[in-house]
Amino acid sequence: MSGFWPDKRVLITGGTGFLGQAVCRLLNRQEPAAIAAPSSADYDLRDADQARRLLADTQPDTVIHLAARVGGIGANQERPADLYLDNLLMGTNIIEQCRLAGTERLVVVGTICSYPKHTAVPFSEDSLWNGYPEETNAPYGVAKLAHLVQLQANRKQHGQKGIYLMPTNLYGPGDKFHPSVSHVIPALIKKCVDAVEAGHDSIQAWGTGTASREFLYVDDAARGILLAAERYQGADPVNLGTNHEIAIKELAHHIADITGFTGRIQWDPSRPDGQPRRGVDPSRAKQLFGFEATTPFADGLRRTCQWYLSNRQQAESPRV
Repeated sequence: MSGFWPDKRVLITGGTGFLGQAVCRLLNRQEPAAIAAPSSADYDLRDADQARRLLADTQPDTVIHLAARVGGIGANQERPADLYLDNLLMGTNIIEQCRLAGTERLVVVGTICSYPKHTAVPFSEDSLWNGYPEETNAPYGVAKLAHLVQLQANRKQHGQKGIYLMPTNLYGPGDKFHPSVSHVIPALIKKCVDAVEAGHDSIQAWGTGTASREFLYVDDAARGILLAAERYQGADPVNLGTNHEIAIKELAHHIADITGFTGRIQWDPSRPDGQPRRGVDPSRAKQLFGFEATTPFADGLRRTCQWYLSNRQQAESPRV
């Protein structure tokens, strides 16, 4: 990536978030001309006027759109309308304002939740339109998928060359551990740590444990995003993943070992499993811009747990 970034003015929406901070850390090493990473308190991107003002204030030639409202299955069940509308508006406004401003490069980060509920594993980008997303994630997934449609329509009509990436489930230091917004890895780490500290001999986990997921370490995701921004300008969506699928039940036992929890894991089948399986084909990213994930999963889990233990107050803040 050296040589590409030093003269660039880069805007990262969502730059204060989990993934955004990782992208900023990596980008800082490339010494671009300027990095802007405002928070939602600075600019509410749901408002088109504020999105326009952000572009005018920062004058970027490269925009990486990461801003999103996210959460686990619980948040998706409790606030589906918020997650749909907020995400739809933020991405729509940024894409349109970049088009109007003639922004040179635009990277929009979507979600693995956009894939149909029943998709052959590993997920190929060509199967993205073969069905409706899993119900608990559908409003969020459809909102993000609309941005791909907008990018491709703008490319055809206006020549806008925005790209669209779909990272699989992210994890790592800086993740959110509050129960109202956490995903499966931080949720299980917190439950195990709390149980060890309280001397409890069991924890309760959602679902049956039979569903599978694929996890991408946040620093690997950041590297993939910057490689794509540098090397790719195509219309096709691209997965970012590891090609390593793991059952949630197996994941829970790994986390129990790392945290020192030796009790029972009780599964609650009245709670949803979410999508039955998730695992992506990452070959397009390797072919088009040379991205491969490099962080071993066991190492990433240990680093995530260590960060949580050292940053409990920050980790458990109810950020959205």
